[in-house]
Amino acid sequence: MTFSRRKFIKAAGLTTMSGILLNQSGIASERVWSLNNKTLKVGLIGCGGRGTAAAMEALNADPNVILYAMADAFQDHLDESHKTLTEKMGKKVQVSKNNQFVGLDAYQKLLATDVDVVLLAAPPAFRPSHLEASVNAGKHIFCEKPFAVDAPGLRRVIAASQKSKEKNLALVAGFCWRYHLPKRETFNRVLNGQIGNVLASESTYNTGELWYKERKPEWTDFEYQLRNWLYYNWLSGDHIIEQAIHSIDMLQWAMGDQLPIQVTGSGGRQKRTDPKFGNIYDHFALVYEYPNGSKSYFSSRQQSDTAPSYMVELVGDQGKCLVDCRTGVHSITGKSPWKYDDETKFTDENAYKKSNSRSMYQQEHDELFESIRKNKPKNDGEWMVKSNLVALAGRMAAYSGQTVTLDAALASNETYSPAEFSWDMKYDLPIAIPGVNIKI
Repeated sequence: MTFSRRKFIKAAGLTTMSGILLNQSGIASERVWSLNNKTLKVGLIGCGGRGTAAAMEALNADPNVILYAMADAFQDHLDESHKTLTEKMGKKVQVSKNNQFVGLDAYQKLLATDVDVVLLAAPPAFRPSHLEASVNAGKHIFCEKPFAVDAPGLRRVIAASQKSKEKNLALVAGFCWRYHLPKRETFNRVLNGQIGNVLASESTYNTGELWYKERKPEWTDFEYQLRNWLYYNWLSGDHIIEQAIHSIDMLQWAMGDQLPIQVTGSGGRQKRTDPKFGNIYDHFALVYEYPNGSKSYFSSRQQSDTAPSYMVELVGDQGKCLVDCRTGVHSITGKSPWKYDDETKFTDENAYKKSNSRSMYQQEHDELFESIRKNKPKNDGEWMVKSNLVALAGRMAAYSGQTVTLDAALASNETYSPAEFSWDMKYDLPIAIPGVNIKI
Protein backbone atom coordinates (compact mmCIF):
# COMPACT_ATOMS: atom_id res chain seq x y z
CA MET A 1 0.00 0.00 0.00
CA THR A 2 1.37 3.43 -0.93
CA PHE A 3 0.72 6.42 1.31
CA SER A 4 1.56 9.91 0.10
CA ARG A 5 1.56 13.00 2.26
CA ARG A 6 -1.36 14.36 0.25
CA LYS A 7 -3.37 11.16 0.69
CA PHE A 8 -2.50 11.10 4.37
CA ILE A 9 -3.79 14.63 4.86
CA LYS A 10 -6.96 13.80 2.93
CA ALA A 11 -7.54 10.64 4.94
CA ALA A 12 -6.65 12.01 8.33
CA GLY A 13 -7.92 15.58 7.89
CA LEU A 14 -6.55 18.75 9.45
CA THR A 15 -7.44 19.57 13.01
CA THR A 16 -7.12 23.18 14.13
CA MET A 17 -7.77 24.70 17.50
CA SER A 18 -10.99 26.63 16.93
CA GLY A 19 -11.64 27.10 20.62
CA ILE A 20 -11.21 25.70 24.05
CA LEU A 21 -12.88 22.34 24.69
CA LEU A 22 -14.97 22.15 27.80
CA ASN A 23 -14.18 20.08 30.82
CA GLN A 24 -17.63 18.66 31.28
CA SER A 25 -17.20 16.27 34.21
CA GLY A 26 -16.94 16.79 37.91
CA ILE A 27 -15.10 14.83 40.54
CA ALA A 28 -16.42 11.31 41.07
CA SER A 29 -19.17 10.96 43.62
CA GLU A 30 -18.20 9.66 47.05
CA ARG A 31 -21.40 7.62 47.40
CA VAL A 32 -21.11 3.84 47.60
CA TRP A 33 -21.06 2.32 44.14
CA SER A 34 -23.60 -0.30 43.06
CA LEU A 35 -23.89 -1.96 39.64
CA ASN A 36 -26.69 -0.79 37.38
CA ASN A 37 -27.50 -0.68 33.68
CA LYS A 38 -25.70 2.66 33.27
CA THR A 39 -22.43 1.47 34.78
CA LEU A 40 -19.49 1.74 32.39
CA LYS A 41 -17.06 -1.16 32.73
CA VAL A 42 -13.38 -0.39 32.16
CA GLY A 43 -10.64 -2.78 31.11
CA LEU A 44 -6.95 -1.98 31.69
CA ILE A 45 -4.40 -3.40 29.22
CA GLY A 46 -0.90 -2.74 30.50
CA CYS A 47 -0.68 -2.54 34.30
CA GLY A 48 2.54 -0.57 34.75
CA GLY A 49 2.75 2.84 36.40
CA ARG A 50 1.14 4.79 33.55
CA GLY A 51 -1.62 2.24 33.14
CA THR A 52 -2.37 2.20 36.86
CA ALA A 53 -2.57 6.00 36.92
CA ALA A 54 -4.83 5.99 33.85
CA ALA A 55 -7.16 3.55 35.58
CA MET A 56 -7.44 5.85 38.61
CA GLU A 57 -8.20 8.79 36.34
CA ALA A 58 -10.84 6.79 34.47
CA LEU A 59 -12.51 5.82 37.76
CA ASN A 60 -12.46 9.45 38.92
CA ALA A 61 -13.96 10.71 35.67
CA ASP A 62 -17.49 9.48 36.26
CA PRO A 63 -19.47 8.47 39.36
CA ASN A 64 -20.78 5.31 37.69
CA VAL A 65 -17.61 3.67 36.35
CA ILE A 66 -15.86 0.53 37.60
CA LEU A 67 -12.63 -1.25 36.76
CA TYR A 68 -13.87 -4.63 35.55
CA ALA A 69 -10.93 -6.40 33.92
CA MET A 70 -7.12 -6.20 33.83
CA ALA A 71 -4.48 -7.63 31.49
CA ASP A 72 -0.68 -7.60 31.50
CA ALA A 73 2.19 -9.73 30.24
CA PHE A 74 3.44 -10.13 33.82
CA GLN A 75 1.64 -11.43 36.91
CA ASP A 76 3.61 -9.19 39.28
CA HIS A 77 2.63 -6.07 37.31
CA LEU A 78 -1.03 -7.01 37.48
CA ASP A 79 -0.91 -7.90 41.17
CA GLU A 80 0.86 -4.66 42.16
CA SER A 81 -1.52 -2.57 40.07
CA HIS A 82 -4.61 -4.32 41.43
CA LYS A 83 -3.40 -3.82 45.01
CA THR A 84 -2.70 -0.11 44.45
CA LEU A 85 -6.01 0.52 42.72
CA THR A 86 -8.02 -1.35 45.34
CA GLU A 87 -6.37 0.64 48.13
CA LYS A 88 -6.99 3.97 46.41
CA MET A 89 -10.29 3.43 44.63
CA GLY A 90 -12.08 0.98 46.91
CA LYS A 91 -15.26 -0.62 45.61
CA LYS A 92 -14.88 0.95 42.18
CA VAL A 93 -12.35 -1.84 41.54
CA GLN A 94 -14.48 -4.88 40.72
CA VAL A 95 -11.96 -7.19 39.01
CA SER A 96 -12.68 -10.82 39.76
CA LYS A 97 -9.97 -13.47 39.41
CA ASN A 98 -11.73 -14.62 36.24
CA ASN A 99 -11.15 -11.17 34.75
CA GLN A 100 -7.44 -10.95 35.56
CA PHE A 101 -5.51 -12.04 32.48
CA VAL A 102 -1.76 -12.63 32.21
CA GLY A 103 0.41 -13.34 29.18
CA LEU A 104 1.10 -12.06 25.71
CA ASP A 105 -2.46 -12.89 24.66
CA ALA A 106 -4.03 -11.39 27.78
CA TYR A 107 -5.42 -8.42 25.85
CA GLN A 108 -7.47 -10.74 23.63
CA LYS A 109 -9.05 -12.38 26.66
CA LEU A 110 -9.88 -9.00 28.18
CA LEU A 111 -11.49 -7.79 24.97
CA ALA A 112 -13.70 -10.89 24.97
CA THR A 113 -15.34 -9.65 28.19
CA ASP A 114 -18.17 -7.12 28.20
CA VAL A 115 -16.06 -4.09 29.09
CA ASP A 116 -17.24 -0.83 27.56
CA VAL A 117 -13.97 1.13 27.65
CA VAL A 118 -10.36 -0.05 27.37
CA LEU A 119 -7.21 1.73 28.49
CA LEU A 120 -4.23 0.83 26.27
CA ALA A 121 -0.99 1.31 28.21
CA ALA A 122 1.28 -1.59 27.24
CA PRO A 123 4.67 -0.85 25.61
CA PRO A 124 4.33 0.93 22.24
CA ALA A 125 5.29 -2.08 20.09
CA PHE A 126 1.99 -3.69 21.06
CA ARG A 127 -0.15 -0.65 20.40
CA PRO A 128 -1.11 -1.32 16.75
CA SER A 129 -2.41 -4.83 17.47
CA HIS A 130 -4.09 -3.76 20.72
CA LEU A 131 -5.77 -0.78 19.05
CA GLU A 132 -6.93 -2.83 16.05
CA ALA A 133 -8.37 -5.52 18.28
CA SER A 134 -10.11 -2.97 20.54
CA VAL A 135 -11.78 -1.25 17.60
CA ASN A 136 -12.83 -4.58 16.11
CA ALA A 137 -14.32 -5.52 19.48
CA GLY A 138 -16.35 -2.31 19.52
CA LYS A 139 -14.78 -0.77 22.62
CA HIS A 140 -14.30 2.88 23.45
CA ILE A 141 -10.57 3.59 23.86
CA PHE A 142 -8.06 5.61 25.80
CA CYS A 143 -4.80 5.07 23.89
CA GLU A 144 -1.56 6.08 25.58
CA LYS A 145 1.12 7.63 23.38
CA PRO A 146 2.95 6.69 21.21
CA PHE A 147 0.97 4.55 18.83
CA ALA A 148 3.56 2.82 16.64
CA VAL A 149 7.33 2.30 16.47
CA ASP A 150 7.54 1.97 12.67
CA ALA A 151 5.64 2.99 9.53
CA PRO A 152 3.89 -0.37 8.93
CA GLY A 153 2.57 -0.18 12.48
CA LEU A 154 1.50 3.43 12.05
CA ARG A 155 -0.45 2.58 8.90
CA ARG A 156 -2.32 -0.03 10.92
CA VAL A 157 -3.07 2.62 13.54
CA ILE A 158 -4.32 5.05 10.88
CA ALA A 159 -6.70 2.41 9.54
CA ALA A 160 -7.89 1.48 13.02
CA SER A 161 -8.46 5.10 14.02
CA GLN A 162 -10.52 5.70 10.88
CA LYS A 163 -12.54 2.57 11.60
CA SER A 164 -13.17 3.72 15.18
CA LYS A 165 -14.78 6.88 13.84
CA GLU A 166 -16.90 4.91 11.40
CA LYS A 167 -18.09 2.74 14.30
CA ASN A 168 -18.84 5.79 16.46
CA LEU A 169 -16.25 4.80 19.06
CA ALA A 170 -14.38 7.20 21.29
CA LEU A 171 -10.60 7.32 20.82
CA VAL A 172 -8.74 9.64 23.17
CA ALA A 173 -4.97 9.94 22.80
CA GLY A 174 -2.51 10.15 25.67
CA PHE A 175 -1.02 13.43 24.47
CA CYS A 176 -1.77 15.01 27.83
CA TRP A 177 -0.70 18.57 26.99
CA ARG A 178 -3.59 18.80 24.52
CA TYR A 179 -5.82 18.61 27.60
CA HIS A 180 -3.94 21.24 29.61
CA LEU A 181 -6.06 24.38 29.81
CA PRO A 182 -3.26 27.00 29.76
CA LYS A 183 -1.79 25.38 26.65
CA ARG A 184 -5.17 25.20 24.99
CA GLU A 185 -5.61 28.91 25.55
CA THR A 186 -2.07 29.72 24.42
CA PHE A 187 -2.03 27.67 21.24
CA ASN A 188 -5.56 28.78 20.41
CA ARG A 189 -4.26 32.35 20.42
CA VAL A 190 -1.35 31.38 18.15
CA LEU A 191 -3.70 29.62 15.75
CA ASN A 192 -5.95 32.66 15.74
CA GLY A 193 -3.04 34.80 14.54
CA GLN A 194 -1.94 36.56 17.72
CA ILE A 195 1.77 36.28 16.73
CA GLY A 196 1.04 36.45 12.99
CA ASN A 197 2.56 33.91 10.62
CA VAL A 198 4.97 31.49 12.31
CA LEU A 199 8.41 31.90 10.73
CA ALA A 200 10.51 29.64 12.96
CA SER A 201 10.13 27.52 16.08
CA GLU A 202 12.06 25.46 18.56
CA SER A 203 10.96 22.50 20.67
CA THR A 204 12.97 20.60 23.26
CA TYR A 205 12.75 17.62 25.57
CA ASN A 206 16.09 17.47 27.36
CA THR A 207 15.93 15.39 30.51
CA GLY A 208 17.85 12.95 32.69
CA GLU A 209 18.09 9.19 32.60
CA LEU A 210 15.27 6.85 33.52
CA TRP A 211 14.77 3.59 35.41
CA TYR A 212 16.47 0.27 34.72
CA LYS A 213 15.64 -3.23 36.01
CA GLU A 214 18.49 -5.63 36.76
CA ARG A 215 18.21 -9.01 35.10
CA LYS A 216 17.04 -12.00 37.13
CA PRO A 217 18.40 -15.49 36.37
CA GLU A 218 14.99 -16.89 35.46
CA TRP A 219 14.28 -14.24 32.82
CA THR A 220 14.58 -15.14 29.15
CA ASP A 221 16.19 -12.63 26.78
CA PHE A 222 12.74 -11.52 25.68
CA GLU A 223 11.45 -11.04 29.22
CA TYR A 224 14.55 -9.03 30.13
CA GLN A 225 14.07 -6.73 27.14
CA LEU A 226 10.33 -6.43 27.72
CA ARG A 227 10.86 -5.44 31.37
CA ASN A 228 13.38 -2.84 30.14
CA TRP A 229 11.38 -1.92 27.06
CA LEU A 230 12.45 1.75 27.09
CA TYR A 231 15.91 0.83 25.82
CA TYR A 232 14.95 -1.21 22.74
CA ASN A 233 13.75 0.67 19.70
CA TRP A 234 11.66 -2.26 18.50
CA LEU A 235 9.65 -1.98 21.74
CA SER A 236 9.70 1.77 22.46
CA GLY A 237 10.53 3.47 19.16
CA ASP A 238 13.52 5.17 20.86
CA HIS A 239 13.09 8.07 23.24
CA ILE A 240 12.18 10.56 20.50
CA ILE A 241 9.01 8.55 19.92
CA GLU A 242 8.40 7.22 23.42
CA GLN A 243 9.02 10.39 25.44
CA ALA A 244 10.07 13.46 23.44
CA ILE A 245 7.05 13.04 21.17
CA HIS A 246 5.21 15.27 23.67
CA SER A 247 7.28 18.25 22.50
CA ILE A 248 6.78 17.29 18.87
CA ASP A 249 3.04 17.05 19.48
CA MET A 250 2.94 20.54 20.99
CA LEU A 251 4.81 21.84 17.97
CA GLN A 252 2.37 20.11 15.63
CA TRP A 253 -0.52 21.57 17.57
CA ALA A 254 0.90 25.09 17.30
CA MET A 255 1.40 24.59 13.56
CA GLY A 256 -2.24 23.68 13.03
CA ASP A 257 -1.36 19.97 12.72
CA GLN A 258 0.04 20.48 9.24
CA LEU A 259 2.75 17.98 8.35
CA PRO A 260 6.31 19.10 7.63
CA ILE A 261 7.64 18.40 4.15
CA GLN A 262 10.93 16.89 5.29
CA VAL A 263 13.38 16.53 8.16
CA THR A 264 17.18 16.43 8.45
CA GLY A 265 19.25 15.83 11.54
CA SER A 266 21.44 13.65 13.68
CA GLY A 267 21.58 11.69 16.90
CA GLY A 268 23.64 9.11 18.72
CA ARG A 269 24.94 7.66 21.98
CA GLN A 270 27.43 9.84 23.84
CA LYS A 271 26.91 9.02 27.49
CA ARG A 272 24.44 6.19 27.78
CA THR A 273 26.67 3.63 26.07
CA ASP A 274 26.49 0.67 28.48
CA PRO A 275 24.95 -2.46 26.89
CA LYS A 276 22.20 -2.35 29.49
CA PHE A 277 20.79 0.64 27.59
CA GLY A 278 19.96 -1.56 24.62
CA ASN A 279 20.10 -0.04 21.15
CA ILE A 280 18.56 3.42 21.51
CA TYR A 281 20.15 6.85 21.20
CA ASP A 282 20.60 9.27 24.08
CA HIS A 283 20.22 12.45 21.98
CA PHE A 284 18.59 13.79 18.79
CA ALA A 285 18.89 17.12 16.94
CA LEU A 286 16.60 17.75 13.97
CA VAL A 287 15.36 20.44 11.61
CA TYR A 288 11.83 20.16 10.22
CA GLU A 289 10.79 22.15 7.16
CA TYR A 290 7.13 23.12 6.68
CA PRO A 291 5.18 23.86 3.47
CA ASN A 292 5.05 27.60 4.22
CA GLY A 293 8.85 27.77 4.41
CA SER A 294 9.11 27.92 8.19
CA LYS A 295 11.55 25.69 10.04
CA SER A 296 11.43 24.04 13.43
CA TYR A 297 14.51 23.11 15.40
CA PHE A 298 14.01 20.12 17.67
CA SER A 299 16.37 18.60 20.24
CA SER A 300 16.05 15.93 22.89
CA ARG A 301 18.34 14.00 25.16
CA GLN A 302 18.27 11.59 28.08
CA GLN A 303 21.55 12.29 29.86
CA SER A 304 22.01 12.65 33.61
CA ASP A 305 23.59 15.81 35.08
CA THR A 306 22.81 17.95 32.03
CA ALA A 307 20.76 21.14 31.71
CA PRO A 308 17.03 20.35 31.35
CA SER A 309 14.70 21.93 28.81
CA TYR A 310 11.09 21.12 27.96
CA MET A 311 9.54 23.88 25.90
CA VAL A 312 8.15 25.20 22.63
CA GLU A 313 9.05 28.67 21.35
CA LEU A 314 7.44 30.18 18.25
CA VAL A 315 8.61 33.25 16.35
CA GLY A 316 5.99 34.97 14.22
CA ASP A 317 6.05 38.10 12.10
CA GLN A 318 3.98 39.92 14.77
CA GLY A 319 5.31 38.42 17.98
CA LYS A 320 6.71 35.45 19.87
CA CYS A 321 5.15 32.70 21.96
CA LEU A 322 6.82 30.72 24.74
CA VAL A 323 5.42 27.63 26.42
CA ASP A 324 7.72 26.19 29.09
CA CYS A 325 6.53 22.94 30.67
CA ARG A 326 9.11 23.15 33.47
CA THR A 327 8.44 26.68 34.70
CA GLY A 328 4.79 26.98 33.75
CA VAL A 329 5.36 30.07 31.61
CA HIS A 330 2.77 30.62 28.85
CA SER A 331 3.34 33.98 27.24
CA ILE A 332 3.03 36.00 24.04
CA THR A 333 5.12 39.09 23.37
CA GLY A 334 5.02 41.55 20.49
CA LYS A 335 2.10 43.34 18.90
CA SER A 336 -0.55 41.68 21.09
CA PRO A 337 1.11 40.63 24.36
CA TRP A 338 -0.55 38.17 26.71
CA LYS A 339 0.49 36.06 29.66
CA TYR A 340 -1.17 33.25 31.53
CA ASP A 341 -1.44 33.47 35.30
CA ASP A 342 -3.89 32.25 37.92
CA GLU A 343 -6.13 35.27 37.34
CA THR A 344 -6.15 35.01 33.55
CA LYS A 345 -9.53 35.47 31.96
CA PHE A 346 -9.86 32.72 29.42
CA THR A 347 -11.71 32.74 26.12
CA ASP A 348 -14.21 30.37 27.70
CA GLU A 349 -14.57 31.41 31.32
CA ASN A 350 -16.96 28.57 32.08
CA ALA A 351 -14.42 26.01 30.89
CA TYR A 352 -11.77 27.63 33.06
CA LYS A 353 -13.93 27.54 36.18
CA LYS A 354 -14.93 23.93 35.65
CA SER A 355 -11.45 22.55 34.97
CA ASN A 356 -9.18 24.80 37.02
CA SER A 357 -8.72 22.13 39.71
CA ARG A 358 -8.35 19.16 37.35
CA SER A 359 -5.01 17.85 36.06
CA MET A 360 -4.45 17.39 32.35
CA TYR A 361 -4.32 13.62 32.89
CA GLN A 362 -7.70 13.73 34.59
CA GLN A 363 -9.04 16.06 31.92
CA GLU A 364 -8.37 13.42 29.24
CA HIS A 365 -10.64 10.96 31.00
CA ASP A 366 -13.23 13.52 32.02
CA GLU A 367 -13.79 14.40 28.37
CA LEU A 368 -13.60 10.78 27.21
CA PHE A 369 -16.33 9.57 29.56
CA GLU A 370 -18.48 12.67 29.13
CA SER A 371 -18.43 12.13 25.36
CA ILE A 372 -19.49 8.50 25.81
CA ARG A 373 -22.33 9.49 28.11
CA LYS A 374 -23.57 12.03 25.57
CA ASN A 375 -23.24 9.55 22.71
CA LYS A 376 -20.93 11.99 20.97
CA PRO A 377 -17.68 9.99 21.19
CA LYS A 378 -14.58 12.14 21.21
CA ASN A 379 -12.07 10.96 18.62
CA ASP A 380 -8.45 12.20 18.46
CA GLY A 381 -7.47 9.90 15.60
CA GLU A 382 -7.21 12.60 12.95
CA TRP A 383 -4.31 14.41 14.58
CA MET A 384 -2.66 11.92 16.93
CA VAL A 385 -1.22 9.84 14.08
CA LYS A 386 0.38 12.90 12.54
CA SER A 387 2.47 13.66 15.61
CA ASN A 388 3.59 10.02 15.67
CA LEU A 389 4.56 10.28 12.00
CA VAL A 390 6.58 13.46 12.57
CA ALA A 391 8.50 11.81 15.42
CA LEU A 392 9.03 8.66 13.34
CA ALA A 393 10.38 10.66 10.39
CA GLY A 394 12.78 12.43 12.75
CA ARG A 395 14.13 9.17 14.08
CA MET A 396 14.57 7.86 10.55
CA ALA A 397 16.51 10.98 9.57
CA ALA A 398 18.80 10.70 12.59
CA TYR A 399 19.35 6.96 12.24
CA SER A 400 20.12 7.15 8.52
CA GLY A 401 21.85 10.52 8.31
CA GLN A 402 19.62 11.34 5.33
CA THR A 403 17.00 13.97 4.64
CA VAL A 404 13.68 12.16 4.97
CA THR A 405 10.44 13.37 3.44
CA LEU A 406 7.20 12.72 5.27
CA ASP A 407 5.99 10.86 2.17
CA ALA A 408 8.91 8.45 2.42
CA ALA A 409 8.51 8.05 6.17
CA LEU A 410 4.86 7.07 5.94
CA ALA A 411 5.41 4.77 2.95
CA SER A 412 8.43 3.01 4.49
CA ASN A 413 8.30 -0.76 4.81
CA GLU A 414 11.12 -0.88 7.36
CA THR A 415 9.80 -3.02 10.21
CA TYR A 416 11.11 -2.90 13.75
CA SER A 417 8.81 -5.11 15.77
CA PRO A 418 8.36 -8.79 14.83
CA ALA A 419 5.03 -10.05 13.56
CA GLU A 420 4.64 -12.30 16.61
CA PHE A 421 6.02 -12.37 20.15
CA SER A 422 7.03 -15.36 22.25
CA TRP A 423 8.84 -15.79 25.57
CA ASP A 424 11.71 -17.77 24.05
CA MET A 425 12.27 -15.50 21.03
CA LYS A 426 15.69 -14.04 20.24
CA TYR A 427 15.42 -10.60 18.72
CA ASP A 428 18.19 -8.05 18.53
CA LEU A 429 18.54 -5.02 16.29
CA PRO A 430 21.87 -3.20 15.85
CA ILE A 431 22.51 0.33 17.03
CA ALA A 432 21.86 2.60 14.05
CA ILE A 433 24.91 4.20 12.45
CA PRO A 434 24.21 7.28 10.27
CA GLY A 435 25.45 6.82 6.72
CA VAL A 436 25.45 3.05 7.19
CA ASN A 437 21.91 2.17 8.30
CA ILE A 438 20.31 4.16 5.51
CA LYS A 439 17.34 1.96 4.74
CA ILE A 440 14.15 4.01 4.81
